[in-house]
Amino acid sequence: MTKALPERPPAAARARGRGGFLPGLIRVKELSILLVTVAAAIYFALTSGPGFTTTDNYHTIAQYVAPWAIVAAGEVMVLICGQIDLSAGFVFTLSPFVLVLFHNNGFPLLLAVIGAIVVSGAIGMVNGLIHTVFGLSSFITTLGMAFLLWGLSLVISGGSPVSAPADGWVMDVFGAWGWSEFVWAVVVVVVMQVVLSTTRFGIATQATGGNPVGAAEAGIRTNRIKVVNFAIVGALAGLAGILQGTRVGSYDPTNGGFNVMFYAVAAAVIGGTALLGGSGTVVGAFLGALLLGLVYDGFNLTGISANAFYLVLGVAILVAALLNVYVSVMRKRLGSRGRP
Repeated sequence: MTKALPERPPAAARARGRGGFLPGLIRVKELSILLVTVAAAIYFALTSGPGFTTTDNYHTIAQYVAPWAIVAAGEVMVLICGQIDLSAGFVFTLSPFVLVLFHNNGFPLLLAVIGAIVVSGAIGMVNGLIHTVFGLSSFITTLGMAFLLWGLSLVISGGSPVSAPADGWVMDVFGAWGWSEFVWAVVVVVVMQVVLSTTRFGIATQATGGNPVGAAEAGIRTNRIKVVNFAIVGALAGLAGILQGTRVGSYDPTNGGFNVMFYAVAAAVIGGTALLGGSGTVVGAFLGALLLGLVYDGFNLTGISANAFYLVLGVAILVAALLNVYVSVMRKRLGSRGRP
């Protein structure tokens, strides 16, 4: 009687078994940006003197990172849909002035904050509706909205900064306490990553950007997904604007704008989000924002001209985009090895 041979494992399992350490690392989307961020932190810790590793400097880096990370968490969702929101930085600018309007008209401070965030989300929803209902590209739609909001902020404020509301627990939660802005950033990143990775909405978002025709044929309401994501980035931009203005103590109509928007998009791209849609992670965008904050702070401490930061930023975006393409190709090759 012959002895039965052990059952041969499926092809996919064999591929995983011989994949080895490097292919396993390639499958981790955030690995490359994490390694670069750690390397940057070590470099500046060694070259910037003892000032880099102080609590005060960590606080400074957190203040750089927080608004970029919060807005980037929303931009990632829109970018994964294959769209972009150029107006987020000006929602960031306008939101604190909406808060002041509500508060000056008798709204309790907490309701004024919530109302400003709701209005910010509604602006994002309008962007999404214009794009989906009229078929106007998101680039043009949000560019026009950006200038509209910029002008509105200047009109409401009279072109001058406005003092933030008086101290209290509401303001402590929404920016007055030194670390609250960064805590909000971490909470937003965790929540949005969970939404993107584990919910039907997150899966539908990825499908909408990756294969819009297939997603629509599968019953996903792609236009609705886009509108909701535009509303999310608007609400998060409004929250970030309130947090930063409250931390500083005044709401400035020249704050935010294209700077915040471009830093947020840069953080998303450096963190692995594809500009053409279909893939990306919120955690990656957070690491991208952290890398930008480390470099910006490190350049200041080492006395390197601030102009060089933009040079590094440009190179980082180009390298990140090329690396994303390379890693995507490698993942597809590794996936094809597992097919029977």
